[in-house]
Amino acid sequence: MTTLLPFHVFNVRDFGATGQKSDDAQLAIQSAIDACASTGGGMVYLPPGQYTSGTLHLRSHVRLHLEAGATLYSSKNRAAFDKQGLLYAEDAENITLEGRGTIHGQATYERRLHDIRDWYIYPNQLLAEKAGLPLLRPFPTPDSYGNLVQFIRCSDVQIRDLSFVHSPSWTMHLFCCDRVRIDGVFVSTSLEDGVWADGIDPDGCRDLCIANCTIETGDDALVFYSSSIYGPARACENITVTNCRLSSASSALKFCDGNQVAIRNVTIENCVITNSNRGIAFMVFDGGVIENVIVTNVVVECRPFDWFWWGDADPIHFNLIRRSEIDPNIDVAKEPAIGAMRNIMLRNIIAQGAGSCRIHGNQDSPIENLTLENVRLTFADAPHAPLDKSGDGLSIDHVRNLRLSDVEIRWATSQHSHWRSALVVEHARDVILDGVRAQSSPSAPDAPAVVLKDVGDVITS
Repeated sequence: MTTLLPFHVFNVRDFGATGQKSDDAQLAIQSAIDACASTGGGMVYLPPGQYTSGTLHLRSHVRLHLEAGATLYSSKNRAAFDKQGLLYAEDAENITLEGRGTIHGQATYERRLHDIRDWYIYPNQLLAEKAGLPLLRPFPTPDSYGNLVQFIRCSDVQIRDLSFVHSPSWTMHLFCCDRVRIDGVFVSTSLEDGVWADGIDPDGCRDLCIANCTIETGDDALVFYSSSIYGPARACENITVTNCRLSSASSALKFCDGNQVAIRNVTIENCVITNSNRGIAFMVFDGGVIENVIVTNVVVECRPFDWFWWGDADPIHFNLIRRSEIDPNIDVAKEPAIGAMRNIMLRNIIAQGAGSCRIHGNQDSPIENLTLENVRLTFADAPHAPLDKSGDGLSIDHVRNLRLSDVEIRWATSQHSHWRSALVVEHARDVILDGVRAQSSPSAPDAPAVVLKDVGDVITS
């Protein structure tokens, strides 16, 4: 007969935490974590109250439970952090973050002159200067530091029901973690000021499920990486995302440009994207691969944000390039070969934006096997957006085996003079246009509704 051990609960108040925000609770909470781990595992319990701490090192088999009414604050004392994260774990297993409490990053920002050469937003900077806009932008204050969650090479991770707010940097960074479930969390950073304050950033993770979450962040809301920031890069793969709502001043859903190996085997369904600068983004700059992806049953609504964010109120964005094409400081001789995108389906999408959708493959590596099925794109005017870069509604170039089935492109208003053709396809082979409905913009009635240029083996119906 198996004997069940009693469930161990370690209340941080029993280790000296006062529940007063002004008191340093780091030692008390860490002592509770260590005591819990030393018994083989259990729950570390934060009752209602306010707790301030620097880095907390989580251990295997530990559940950190924040009760409703409990708030864990990230310290404003940078010396309290020996790692980048507030909640940190490395090479651990069976870790849970749970409860109805809140983890608060206390991020604050200051606006000052943009005095750095950031090649990724430099074109926007030039347009802002030309328009006479002030080049003030937010930066985190020096006492705003770290991720709220940073897990490196961990397995069997669960994060559920908590609220994560005002992180100074990426809210959750999970590097090379296996079997991760994030369910029912709320993530929020400032949509106006929260630069670098992403929502959830899985990097080289496997067997990942994100469900029933609301993510509203200044920078990218949900973004997948395959980078070498904390060790050898590996594929981010076997991913499901369902029943989430996303908002971002940058990209709401992003397959990140920082992809060195692969992001693959991904299903995203039943999601709503609102109040975002860019909706769905597929980007490869560092030689990696994006493959075997289905995005289905998604509503997208985009609007323009300030000049220093990536995005142009564009619901759909693909960009397959070498990083040196943007940043002249990249050593081309040491740069990886061009990456790839293949086997991607966008299905049952309703999207509206004030910026053009662009699907840009590469002449050295065309996007392969791309399908847009049952997609409704509506393009609106943004007369008060000084950096408006809209043109054609949906432009596609350098694609092989392209299928557009039941795709409708329409215009919400007719005042904007920049809009031209609804659909432009260039440098493409093996193209099927089945049930495509498109009209020229009312502001450019002489422009053709559909433009095909250097397109071979076309089937239309």
